[in-house]
Amino acid sequence: RGHAAGLIPAIQQVLSDSGVLPSGVDGVIVGAGPGSFTGVRVAAATAKGLARAMRVPLWAFSSLAAGAASGDAQVPGEVSAVLPCPGEVEQEDFRGRPHVVLFDARKERVYAGCYRVGASTIEALLRPRATDLDLVIQHASQRGSSWGRAVFCGNGALRHRKRIESAGLPVSPPPSGIPTAEGLIRLVTLTPDARPLADPGRWEPDYLKPSSAERAR
Repeated sequence: RGHAAGLIPAIQQVLSDSGVLPSGVDGVIVGAGPGSFTGVRVAAATAKGLARAMRVPLWAFSSLAAGAASGDAQVPGEVSAVLPCPGEVEQEDFRGRPHVVLFDARKERVYAGCYRVGASTIEALLRPRATDLDLVIQHASQRGSSWGRAVFCGNGALRHRKRIESAGLPVSPPPSGIPTAEGLIRLVTLTPDARPLADPGRWEPDYLKPSSAERAR
């Protein structure tokens, strides 16, 4: 509940720590959702305000795609800068495999997207949608699925980990599947045809389902 109040001071602190003035910012990138309705709205409003105040372009990418571009979905052949501690069990290498990113949407519902992250591209095997967990598991379990050897990640995968693993599907721990600033920045280079928003003022996030207020209305 304190994110809205703390977001701008946090951005100011990041710029200060990096020695970057607002005039040195070339653009703003925001996660377009899905996710918490309030969190997505706060992010979108803040990004619009910053882009307009600094007169820079605004980029918006799916938060699910950002989750796929973060963590262990890095391109094959990249060497992780984080080495296991002595005695620590080395995590299975999931790099280069399709990543099914799940965000918890309460009950048995999830926001889902499946992506294959390559050296210079990201391919959406399943575009973002609100759906039932069982449907996602069924598709990933089918023989000949385009998601072959898919890995599940994200907070939705962690919540339903037992059900996913009981179907014989692996779950990658955080930070895999968690949208990060690094993941959003990577999407600019992984999406060659991406362009900044033509009219940021009219842009709306991708909630993927109506809010409770909209349903009530």
